[in-house]
Amino acid sequence: MIEAARQKKFQIVLCKSQSRFTRDMELVEKYIHGLFPVWGIRFIAVADNADTEVKGNKKARQINGLVNEWYLEDLSENVRMVFDLKRREGKYIGGFPLYGYQKDPLDKNHIIPDPEAAEVVRQIFQWSLEGHGRQNIAYLLNQQGVPNPTRYKAERGWTCNHPMKNDFGLWNKVTVGRILTNEMYTGVMIQGRRKKVSYKSKVIIDTPEDQWYRVEGTHEAIIDRATFEAVQRGLRLRTKTDGSGEAHLLSGLVKCADCGSTMSKCSNGKQSYLRCKLYADSGKNKLCTRHSVRLDQLIDLISERIRYYVQTYYELDPNDIQPQKDTRQETLKQEQKALIAQLEKRSQALKTLYLDKVARIISEGQFVELNQSFLDEKSRLERRLAHIEEELDKRGESQQQTDLIERARTLLKLETVPRELVVGLVEKIEVGEKQSDTGQQNVSITWKF
Repeated sequence: MIEAARQKKFQIVLCKSQSRFTRDMELVEKYIHGLFPVWGIRFIAVADNADTEVKGNKKARQINGLVNEWYLEDLSENVRMVFDLKRREGKYIGGFPLYGYQKDPLDKNHIIPDPEAAEVVRQIFQWSLEGHGRQNIAYLLNQQGVPNPTRYKAERGWTCNHPMKNDFGLWNKVTVGRILTNEMYTGVMIQGRRKKVSYKSKVIIDTPEDQWYRVEGTHEAIIDRATFEAVQRGLRLRTKTDGSGEAHLLSGLVKCADCGSTMSKCSNGKQSYLRCKLYADSGKNKLCTRHSVRLDQLIDLISERIRYYVQTYYELDPNDIQPQKDTRQETLKQEQKALIAQLEKRSQALKTLYLDKVARIISEGQFVELNQSFLDEKSRLERRLAHIEEELDKRGESQQQTDLIERARTLLKLETVPRELVVGLVEKIEVGEKQSDTGQQNVSITWKF
């Protein structure tokens, strides 16, 4: 319409009210009072009695424009307040669920795991724990034919907020990185990371982290907290690969004992070595010495020390008989669920009983007798539930210790220590220069415990 008006294809713009044309005061001045008179266009708003051919009507149009803009601003603020309230309550207000989740059919503000996509997310985190870089994880996903999040949503008929690109649904390291750093996969609802500058602008800016809305335990976690933190520690090491896409076991942890720079990997075709990065990058004017150490020997040393500490701490014998499954704990959990359900029924029965008394369906005496019976039964169930919860807590501590011992036994049987364990235990490894006369080389390990 604006383009047709510019070309003078008509002479009148007729609206029910001025607000139907615009509620933006800037546009009122630009078109109604600026360009329309130049183009020979007459503007009429019937409900407002606004007519640009009527002299002395301009002030009324400007007042209407100002009132309409105030209304738009108030409406925007009210909508924002409602959204902020939902964010504080941990309700999901996004138009599209996070990859790995789907909207709960019973509650549009609640998300539940999407089994197929959730399994992909778990695999991505597992690969990261094993030392694979983001680019290599993307390559592995593409090799397996897994569609990226945008294509996955499109294939299920979900209207996507990102335009489909001609990328054949391929993953890239940016998408993998977003998944690996998103805390929402641990069951924490995080919203408000970005916001519009104002209701009059479509520009979106990032919000400082201290202004995010963060609510714990709003939805089922796909990734447990320990795994998520282990992945974050690995990412913070800024590990680099040697072209194979997989970081070596000690990547980012080995430092030069003299200059403190990170040791970089190199190879002579047969063996892989670590050497001081400052030495490698300083050209002819060497700023440090090689501090060269064979990677396989250093890995064997660190693995041996970790196994020694684990076996000493837990006093393990790798040939011990494996413990049997705790069936008593499973029985207690089943009884706990049943008791909780019975208590809920008793509470509902008490409410119904009171309503029957108010409606005079039962007499006062019947109410007192039945009410006391329900209260006694409820008290008995609560005592039993408290006893079960106390026993489960004790067994939980024992089970946690058993699980740790089992993991320790498994570790002793592995040929190579998992990278996530090395990252969790080792702060840094400092390698000194090899002594020319004795051939000895000092290796110092700084542990996190």
